Amino acid sequence: MVVVESDLLPPDPAVVVIPLLHDYPAVRLLNPSIHHGGQHLILATRLIAAVQRASLRRTGTVTDQGDRITRAIDVLMAGV
Repeated sequence: MVVVESDLLPPDPAVVVIPLLHDYPAVRLLNPSIHHGGQHLILATRLIAAVQRASLRRTGTVTDQGDRITRAIDVLMAGV
């Protein structure tokens, strides 16, 4: 999962995430391929959700791919 919630928000027990999946039907711009841990995973943007922060474990970062993730959220929310 990719945490997509801003660090500028006040602390909360829940955090907004988007799953990274191996076999997910990709739609151009909505579901970019994200490189993480030597794998190419699909950002399953339509499955955006809030989960308990305590249930997550950090395995790395994809901040270098932040523009593609932000674009996918923009496509989901505004269609652009």
